[in-house]
Amino acid sequence: MAYLLQGLILGTTAAAQPGPLQAFLLSLIARDGWRRTMPAAFAPLISDGPIILIVLLILTRLPGWLLSALQLAGGTYLLFLAWGASQSFKAGAPADSGEAALVDGSVTKNILKAALMNFLSLGPYIYWATVAGPIFIEAWRQAPTSGLAFLLGFYAALIGGLMIFILIFGAAGKVDPRVNRALGLVSVVGLFAFGLYQIVNGVAGLGAGVP
Repeated sequence: MAYLLQGLILGTTAAAQPGPLQAFLLSLIARDGWRRTMPAAFAPLISDGPIILIVLLILTRLPGWLLSALQLAGGTYLLFLAWGASQSFKAGAPADSGEAALVDGSVTKNILKAALMNFLSLGPYIYWATVAGPIFIEAWRQAPTSGLAFLLGFYAALIGGLMIFILIFGAAGKVDPRVNRALGLVSVVGLFAFGLYQIVNGVAGLGAGVP
């Protein structure tokens, strides 16, 4: 129960912290509406498995320049997403019921885009290397069920928090269309800022690693 509680607390704080994933969800809400966006809340279940394995088994033994290269890749992808969000903002694409998304496959694309963006962001790696990873290892060493309880609590709170985030901002956009437009603009600025931040840090890290 102690590790389940820790997972719930950490998952809640992770969902509440502003980051690239939240900015991307805002862009989806503004473009597609909350129904199409809701499945993207499950993206961490796809991206975090490889992240956890890399952090716990490989990443701590690799040279620092690989982290910088990952930042560059993630920042570039965030800028690409920012460009796409800006095009939707300029076009003023209206949000609809989301039924068409189930036919044209855009729901699946949204999930995969969110998962790829999360995988290419440095934040989850740092988070699992410094916060969640040590707790998970400690719990697993005590008993595998304790480790699983921590993961269950963490992802239940993370995904639940992201769903609440989507519902709140989706409802705000339905109340006033101008709010929906504002969400689109905020998402563009947020994605661009996070992307630029990762690129600058990646370049600085590569430069520091050059003899």
